[in-house]
Amino acid sequence: MKALTTFFLVLFAVSHFVPSLTAQTNISVEKNASKAVSKWLELIDNGRYLESWEESAGYFKEAVDKDEWQKTLKAVRKPLGGVVWRKLKSLSETSNLPGAPDGKYVVIQYSTWFENKKSALETVTSAFSEERGWRICGYYIR
Repeated sequence: MKALTTFFLVLFAVSHFVPSLTAQTNISVEKNASKAVSKWLELIDNGRYLESWEESAGYFKEAVDKDEWQKTLKAVRKPLGGVVWRKLKSLSETSNLPGAPDGKYVVIQYSTWFENKKSALETVTSAFSEERGWRICGYYIR
């Protein structure tokens, strides 16, 4: 559980310090990362927590055991209920994150209304790999 707590804290710090994208952003990077995040969030929204772990980035899986991931999401995400709506708040691109190897990352934040929490901020970080494309390497709700 300590590793997962550390992971979420790192992600929290990243979400506050990664610069916003400019108009010169590569549109395909934004589109492809957003598509991967949407598909991944759909798994979470449908309670398919094990599948969300399986679709995550390799170093995410190394940092968070699949059983621990499922247990944490059941404890944290499930009580929020279903998503009423989710609206894009921000999208940021970076090449480095604390505690992660240098690479291609996109951090997306959503203002989300759940059945049991009307004002939430979801932060999803995706990483690009040549072998697997865009994969999720971080998820945080506050």
